[in-house]
Amino acid sequence: MKAEEWEPYYSEILDFFGFLRENDERAALVLADLLPRDDIEKLRSTIQGRDCIVCGNAPSLAVEIRTTDFSDKIIIAADAAARVLLHANYRPDVILSDIDGMDDDFLSMNDLGTILVLHAHGDNIPLVRSWVPKVRGPIVGTTQATPLAHVHNFGGFSDGDRCVFCAYEFGAASVALIGFDLDDHSVDPIKHGKLMIARKLLKLCNHDI
Repeated sequence: MKAEEWEPYYSEILDFFGFLRENDERAALVLADLLPRDDIEKLRSTIQGRDCIVCGNAPSLAVEIRTTDFSDKIIIAADAAARVLLHANYRPDVILSDIDGMDDDFLSMNDLGTILVLHAHGDNIPLVRSWVPKVRGPIVGTTQATPLAHVHNFGGFSDGDRCVFCAYEFGAASVALIGFDLDDHSVDPIKHGKLMIARKLLKLCNHDI
């Protein structure tokens, strides 16, 4: 999704949550300063023309993994879903994360070749400063605000729907979703709002869940 196409959805998100664009833009600049490189072409070659499975972090993921055929598929994980996959002996090819679920397991997977697509927004600048300098393997930076030279915006808001937008942006042959529960009523009001927006955004990618 081009930045100008994303803009009206982003403006709606800012209004809905009361977020400040300036904070997102500042976070993107911090990320840009800390990124050791931009492995965007590696991300493209990993996804392009491949069948992808996007794994959300709903509680159902652990069960769905058991009945999913991952053979010859590119596994794209939303943040802490990567750890659930790892415990089931699947290392994701790509992890998209706003860094709030990141731990040393992410760094270990990254050392083995997992691409970390790390997202900066107004609320996570301390996490960006803490974790990005520790990344040794392939890395790509993203923002939900105006993209910079090496900080990209593929569309999407939460980790799960950003995974889906990323897969389509780089020409996935197909995109299947597991570990998504947009009707989870046990979450707090802010998370509920994010799930509502995720449903709307996923419909743009023809995923009506």
